[in-house]
Amino acid sequence: MSVLFYCLIAVVIVSLLRIFVLGLYVVPSRSMENSLTVGDHIITNRLAKPVLKLKRGDVIVFKDPSNWLKSENAFASNDLVKRLIGLPGDVVACKGDGSPVTVNGVAIDESSYLKAGVTPSKFAFKVKVTEGNVFVLGDNRANSADSRYHPNDGNYGLVPLDRIKGVAMLTYMPTSRFGVIHAHHDVFAKVGGIPHI
Repeated sequence: MSVLFYCLIAVVIVSLLRIFVLGLYVVPSRSMENSLTVGDHIITNRLAKPVLKLKRGDVIVFKDPSNWLKSENAFASNDLVKRLIGLPGDVVACKGDGSPVTVNGVAIDESSYLKAGVTPSKFAFKVKVTEGNVFVLGDNRANSADSRYHPNDGNYGLVPLDRIKGVAMLTYMPTSRFGVIHAHHDVFAKVGGIPHI
């Protein structure tokens, strides 16, 4: 009887962790290559937003904010995964044609996570991140319909905080891809301003 009891307790604990702490997702597209690739199974921390706070560089999973996936497979997940670049109050910009992305006027060196051979943005953009939102970009900018591509979605391509499901922490499948998902917070060290939300 005691073995059954402990098994039941273990199941309850795992279930609670799954519901309130950990999220499990499968990467559906190439937009985050080479940090993440199609078919990667990832674990997210659901507590990152309410407890640990979000930071620039975090890889986040969020619910499609404004029908960004309308051209995708109707049976696919309604979740996206991108890198958080701008926090509320930030101005995120790029002059295009290979110029670096700037946050609050400070150029950031994204070479540690951008897919090799891909420029920060082929076209220019400038966005002021409004309260309650974040600005996101994929690591594979040549194949990522991210915040840059949705200036006319009713929210300037920004992702509302309440759509964020968690911060990606770990790739657990396939086993050959097992490892920590790096946030590269150091890339934004010189930006200053709001450190996190």
